[in-house]
Amino acid sequence: MIELFKQPNLDWMGKAKYFYALSGILLLAGWASIFFGSGIRYGIDFKGGTNVDVRFAQPPNVDKLRSGLAAQGLGNTEIQSISDIANPSSNEVVIFVEGKGQDDATLQASRQKVLSALNATYGVSGSNKADFNSATPTSLAAVLTEKDPLVLSVNAGDRYQQLAKKLLDYRDKNSNGVITNFDDLSKADGATAPVLAAVKNNYALGPFTILGGAVVGPKVGAELRSQAILVTLYALGGMLVYIAFRFEWVYGAAAVLAVFHDVLITLGFFSLLHFEISLTVIAALLTLVGYSMNDTIVIFDRIRENNRLLRKESFADVVNKSINQTLSRTILTSGLTFLTVLVLFLMGGQVLRAFSFALVVGIVVGTYSSFGIAAPLVVAWNHWRGQGVAAGTGPAAGNKTRGSENVPGRLAPAGRR
Repeated sequence: MIELFKQPNLDWMGKAKYFYALSGILLLAGWASIFFGSGIRYGIDFKGGTNVDVRFAQPPNVDKLRSGLAAQGLGNTEIQSISDIANPSSNEVVIFVEGKGQDDATLQASRQKVLSALNATYGVSGSNKADFNSATPTSLAAVLTEKDPLVLSVNAGDRYQQLAKKLLDYRDKNSNGVITNFDDLSKADGATAPVLAAVKNNYALGPFTILGGAVVGPKVGAELRSQAILVTLYALGGMLVYIAFRFEWVYGAAAVLAVFHDVLITLGFFSLLHFEISLTVIAALLTLVGYSMNDTIVIFDRIRENNRLLRKESFADVVNKSINQTLSRTILTSGLTFLTVLVLFLMGGQVLRAFSFALVVGIVVGTYSSFGIAAPLVVAWNHWRGQGVAAGTGPAAGNKTRGSENVPGRLAPAGRR
């Protein structure tokens, strides 16, 4: 095993008060921001809004699309690419627009916001012609009726209504909703040269079309958030039972408190730096729980081994030596993981920014809490119980003569618990 430090001899427990002070400052600053500042900002996963389905003529540049929406005041949106086996090149995205309301008026308002932003982004708004890819049967029939390219004198409205439907059916079914060349319409039933000329003279071809939309509520996101909290609590409860069985209950309590400490500080950083909590961030927090607990158990396991070997040293010295012995392992594993998520944070783009930020903060805080919070809590408990003195002297000496495994706070040797 690679060792970064040759026999370090740091007094970690002697600096416990500084660890507590640092954690207290971070918790106070973060939760003051949550309660009295901007608070926790929930992402669109937990809010109501509207899904607007947009299809493009060419594969869209998502970064350009997101920048264009933000420039038009729609920065708080989520863009998801859609593809399937039947149509892998659909060039379709779903744009989620935050908003309150569950009626048609909300849907139409959100749809119009997206349409205006897309027009401005792709330069469609500069044309004085309507967009054929956004035309409806009614609007197209009205234009054809007015221009009357077939020179009809009887039932012109009905005939052009049927013709408009055929043209738009070809657009939707044969061209995936987006026509890139008016000449393609010549394959549609009834699309004669005069009809195509009328369409070309009165319409332009935009690079996208809005297929539809749906209003969604925050209920699903709220249910997922509740389930995530319950899963986290169940996981912590299971870890508490496991560590209490493998070590002692105080070790399990200290490990769980350290994990709570990590999550609370991470949430505080999210409030201070105005990051949003989304479902991916919840996943990152669950990952943080397991990562932090793993580091803590490694240290506790070394404490258990050293308890059998260093019977004459005080419990605080045993903990110090255990942390020092695992320090190289902690720095190597946590450091490499930190570098990976840091690169993800710096270069992963806007979509992964909040997720990777949670991991960056969580890994640092989780590693620190293993030796700065969990271990000092166990030592403080043993000191409060009068077991922080040397194993062969002091109040515990009477119990020590009957076997060190009977001393409360000392981890019993394997097989003798």
